[in-house]
Amino acid sequence: MSYTYILYSSSLDKYYVGACHKDLDKRIENHNNGRYGTKSFTHHSKDWELVLFFHCDDYSHAIRLERKIKSMKSKVYVKNLVKYAELREKIFQQTKSI
Repeated sequence: MSYTYILYSSSLDKYYVGACHKDLDKRIENHNNGRYGTKSFTHHSKDWELVLFFHCDDYSHAIRLERKIKSMKSKVYVKNLVKYAELREKIFQQTKSI
């Protein structure tokens, strides 16, 4: 199983978009424990919470979806993804196959 996920840190008031092909809970735990090194974006906080995730058919789809969300470069867009199911479905289908 593969996932694209969005984390939120209230202390930073920032979102983080990522993808994984393993245990999503473990991945979030690793972000909060600083296991990805001091140069990773998520190292700056330990209060990352999962606000949204997409269950993707394969890892390549998860990566395409992650890149599409990141390409929007908009906090407002991420907030709208969390809020509106139709927007989530649209971006999920757009990135499903190329």
